[in-house]
Amino acid sequence: MEQVFDRPTRFTLNAFTVRGARPSSLEAIVQERPSVGSRHYLKVEEAGGARPQTGVERNLNGRLAYSGIIEAAVPAAGAKLDAYGNWSRGERNQVLSAVQAQNEASSNTTEASRKRNRKRAGYFVPRPGSKLSPGIWKRAANGDLSKVLHFTDAVPRYRPRLKFYEGAEEVYDRSFPRHLARTLAKMVAKRSK
Repeated sequence: MEQVFDRPTRFTLNAFTVRGARPSSLEAIVQERPSVGSRHYLKVEEAGGARPQTGVERNLNGRLAYSGIIEAAVPAAGAKLDAYGNWSRGERNQVLSAVQAQNEASSNTTEASRKRNRKRAGYFVPRPGSKLSPGIWKRAANGDLSKVLHFTDAVPRYRPRLKFYEGAEEVYDRSFPRHLARTLAKMVAKRSK
């Protein structure tokens, strides 16, 4: 994972689990964790093709007052990124709340909370016909504008790059003879005692 991806998250690194061989079962298994699910992004990284919409993209598509089509939402230059290069969870939640796109309606910003926090940055989607490009923009307390999220109507397409099976074969070919020899030597030593 660390060879293929730039700063993979813990979720990515823990997407697979290993069940080692035992004397009662001589088969070792590397498999995806049950929590991975059928739409996990690593499946697209393995096979290539169109990336399914993320939860954030589905929320924006279904709840946002926007006249265009949102196939993908990509962090813009003004977005805060976390240590892994992804859109920061804190800003993402603030944005979804401000544009009324949270899963829970009670988590959305209300007019009363806007009035209480006048110094807080405001997030908005430009009106149709605006000179601003499609996406979500941030208006700082001093009036400065910066774009935090691009909207695109193009479906993101990935080329195959994970190569899980090829990597597993490579590790097997390199490691199995050594592990087998070590295990057999242990078994022979146990038998001779």
